[in-house]
Amino acid sequence: MHVAVLGATGGQGSAVVESLLAEGQRVRVVARNPRGTRAQALEERGVEVVRGDLRDFTSLATALEGVDAAFAVTTPFEEGPQAEVEQGLAIIAAARRVGLPHLVLSSVASADRATGIPHFESKYRIEQALQQQSDNWTVVAPTYFYDNMLGDAVNLRAGKLLLPLPVDRPLQQVARQDLGALVATVITDRAAHMGRRIEVASDAPSPTRMATALTRSLGWPVEPFQVPLDLRRKPTDDMGAMWAFLNGDGYGVDLPALHQAYPQISWTTFEDWAVGLG
Repeated sequence: MHVAVLGATGGQGSAVVESLLAEGQRVRVVARNPRGTRAQALEERGVEVVRGDLRDFTSLATALEGVDAAFAVTTPFEEGPQAEVEQGLAIIAAARRVGLPHLVLSSVASADRATGIPHFESKYRIEQALQQQSDNWTVVAPTYFYDNMLGDAVNLRAGKLLLPLPVDRPLQQVARQDLGALVATVITDRAAHMGRRIEVASDAPSPTRMATALTRSLGWPVEPFQVPLDLRRKPTDDMGAMWAFLNGDGYGVDLPALHQAYPQISWTTFEDWAVGLG
């Protein structure tokens, strides 16, 4: 199959590219800057690289022309939630223009539960538009990513795992390579996944369990600490709202059912993921 990947130089997109290549699929990377370092590295591996900007409908339609499927991820973290909705609408419109046979859209787990979290709400608005305007779609909705923890490298080097959660509270999380493997499966087995919304998580470690795994992999003691939630409300209302949700109802992925439905995926535990940090 010939598959376009939008956002291929980011974390989710790059994982999808790797999984598709491992399955022998033809991949077209859609990048805002085809001359960028990451895009060029993919081109050197024989991947087709074309220009496409989520803010430019014409470039998106051109980039999606002639492929069998596409994976797309949007972001609110550059220009805000409303800009993310506009990105999603442009992708949907471009897919309709070229008659794309299958669009796989990345959202977020629990986006359909009226959480009030700005970037959950923007992603769900895109999901709703997709369902209203197309029949040829699948939504994958990941939970918190393991890699998010690496954004606090300074404290990790100091032996502190700081999260605004009780240290014994499980947090559903996902390995990017597992998401990539699921997307590749969805694209390969289109008929079984058309019109479905799939929430994705690999494991549900508590901060205490995470710290134990990090201690083994990093080679120095790491202790979990619960950061007061009020401190996380200051940077953005969005992140504060997300952590308040995770302290309350939290994600609700049925991990045993998901993993049983996709036994071919390795479903990386936090411990296995952390080994790669050593």
